Amino acid sequence: MNNNSFNINEINKIVLALKDKKIIAYPTESVFGLGCDPDYEIVVKKILILKNRPIEKGLILVASNYEQIKKYIDETKITIDIKKRLFSSWPGPISWALPANSNVPVWLTGKYDKLVVRISNFLPIRLICQKFGKAIISTSANVSQQLPARTVDEVYKLFGSKVVIMNDIVGKLPCPTKICDAISNTIIRG
Repeated sequence: MNNNSFNINEINKIVLALKDKKIIAYPTESVFGLGCDPDYEIVVKKILILKNRPIEKGLILVASNYEQIKKYIDETKITIDIKKRLFSSWPGPISWALPANSNVPVWLTGKYDKLVVRISNFLPIRLICQKFGKAIISTSANVSQQLPARTVDEVYKLFGSKVVIMNDIVGKLPCPTKICDAISNTIIRG
């Protein structure tokens, strides 16, 4: 399958898994990602265990539109100039670290007071988030310190039936998306 002609049944399968509080594996712009509903601590922590990822590192949220991330960020700390910078890069493959709302849980922010978010232009992500109605977790489908999975077979070898896998292919971006700090306008991961 390719990203221009994938089966809508795959999107439906993934959204149903999200609603059932399961971990999903889905194609992103460059690698497979693991995701879930970010508001359910137990499922998010299961992803951290699968990846052997410390909670202190925080996680990325992806969404199909700004409304889906608003509740997670502190808009009082985002100036008009910062918003212009964000919206000039979104939707697109750039993730921004934004000031987190005070009620955002530590399982999302880790040791930071910011949350990394991306409004994606990658069709599978957009359709999943639109149909689910909210942002989802996006962390690479790998065990920490190992290369991320780039195919359905690689995801299955790593995680087997512990995740619901979307049968599709990743985008053409050669490396994971860039992460920038929205306040300082500096690159965190390039």
